[in-house]
Amino acid sequence: MSARKTDTEQRQEQITQAALDLINDKGVSGLSIAGIARRVGIVPSALYRHFTNKDAVIDAVLDLIRQRLLDNVAHVRQQTDVPLEQLRLLLIRHAFLLDENRAIPSVVFSEAVYTGAPERKARVTGIITDYLKEIQAIIASGQQDGSIHKKIEPVTAAVLFMGMILPAAILSNISEGLFDIASHVKNVWPAFVRSVSTRTE
Repeated sequence: MSARKTDTEQRQEQITQAALDLINDKGVSGLSIAGIARRVGIVPSALYRHFTNKDAVIDAVLDLIRQRLLDNVAHVRQQTDVPLEQLRLLLIRHAFLLDENRAIPSVVFSEAVYTGAPERKARVTGIITDYLKEIQAIIASGQQDGSIHKKIEPVTAAVLFMGMILPAAILSNISEGLFDIASHVKNVWPAFVRSVSTRTE
């Protein structure tokens, strides 16, 4: 059981989510301390008690994205020990995360996020790399139990897995949610299984 969050931690998470929502509406360039404070319902000076500046908020947004991706992996591992089912559930959760937070691709790939901050580019690289490693580990487990072809490179399959959802998330973002991610996931999953599985559906 995870420890109960303190009031400060809850407020910081609330501010970070408000920042992500604001980016969804106005883009990274439209992110401001005043705008975040309005969404949370506090004055800007109160927000500065938690974050020193906008850059610190952006870093917190990136940390939130990383945590939610890894939480999804932990959740599917608790649900089942079958690798292919873990991947299917992870795809669904990944799609839901991006559908509910359509700003995530904007944050991850925005030039505004990287400008003048090489350490932030390294942070984003770390987020993607850590998530890919978790997917690779699930794929490797599938190779061990015989459900996934052993000739497939886990890193290649992991990138393919991410490739099923990222373009869809971008389409959903630019269409303001008109692209149906849920239907896309339902349709693309059997194609992924056919490409990696030793079994037929």
